[in-house]
Amino acid sequence: MSQVLPLSRHADVHERIAAATATLVRQLAATAVERDQAGGHAAAEREHIRASGLLTLTIPRELGGLGADWPTFFGVLRQLAQADSALAHLFGFHHLQLAGVLLYGSADQQRSLLRRTVDEQLFWGNALNPLDKRTLAREVDGGFVIDGIKSFASGSVGSDQLTISAWHEPTQTALIAAVPTRREGVSVQADWDAFGQRQTDSGNVAFRQVLISHDEVLQAPGVVPTARATLRSQVAQLIMANLYLGIGLGAFDEARRYTRESSRPWFAAGVAQAVDDPFIQHRYGELWLLLRPAIALADVAAVRLDQALRQGPALTAAERGEVAIAVAEAKALSHRAGLEVSSQLFELTGARSTSQRYGLDRFWRNARVHTLHDPIDYKLRDIGRYVLKGQIPEPTAYS
Repeated sequence: MSQVLPLSRHADVHERIAAATATLVRQLAATAVERDQAGGHAAAEREHIRASGLLTLTIPRELGGLGADWPTFFGVLRQLAQADSALAHLFGFHHLQLAGVLLYGSADQQRSLLRRTVDEQLFWGNALNPLDKRTLAREVDGGFVIDGIKSFASGSVGSDQLTISAWHEPTQTALIAAVPTRREGVSVQADWDAFGQRQTDSGNVAFRQVLISHDEVLQAPGVVPTARATLRSQVAQLIMANLYLGIGLGAFDEARRYTRESSRPWFAAGVAQAVDDPFIQHRYGELWLLLRPAIALADVAAVRLDQALRQGPALTAAERGEVAIAVAEAKALSHRAGLEVSSQLFELTGARSTSQRYGLDRFWRNARVHTLHDPIDYKLRDIGRYVLKGQIPEPTAYS
């Protein structure tokens, strides 16, 4: 197991978080192009993440974690996504599972699961796809038996612990639980084959007669979640927004570097360097104006989400709805910026930049695949309803 950097032993945790993030960004960026082309499971890079100490970033300090606020987490995630959005996805979804423990779990479950995560350096994966109801929960003495399959299980390959959901037919609701990945009957299938986000380990997880005890159930079937518990979907949506934004920023930085160092000016421009071409300057200005407001709204949404989470049980449905609108705004702009910047960069860098050795196509491929997670039109609909009618989004796993 990797040696973890003792971040919390230093007086200035924020400085140590910044240093660990910078080191991890360099490690991921060094092999990002080659690994994207190879696909598969990035075992060594997962160990870099584990060794950074940042897997405990959002775990409260009283439970042994770094206790960072959510704006700090999203800032770290965005930086990682600029270098490698697939590994940033794994990092983000690890913390999404921890958020689920904090939002759904009892005090005893939080202490047990989160302290184990710190002590054993656990890497969490996701098997909580709410639209995939093929996994069923059947109640038995002492708990539940789980059978079925879950798709789009991000981070499942190589994980130590999984958050899972299973459909409970009698109540027509889902059970949510936390189980070890190596539990008997759990089979992780490394069959993710999309053309983008190729190292997110997002294949299928099969469950065959998997026994789940009552104390592993974070949300029992038939339980109506509190307004605060439904913020898990907002954590997830803002993770995606910052992944898209990181992709856009990474694409912008790589394109700018190429333009400065390698681009040749078009003969009709009448300039010696591509950076002096007024049309190139104009287009870079346009691309930056896609990114800048997306950054601002993502930062605003992170603060709003953090404030809502800190309210605890006092959070109202209306306040939760205001957070959902802020996150929808951030996600819509980040979605647009990630796709547009990663596509348009080739018009600015030229034909030579399409060489595989640069790997610039990875930004568009990653953005195109990941932005299909849930339809952006429904985010725009939610925003439109809000500005026209004052209607807040209904809490779902996606809103």
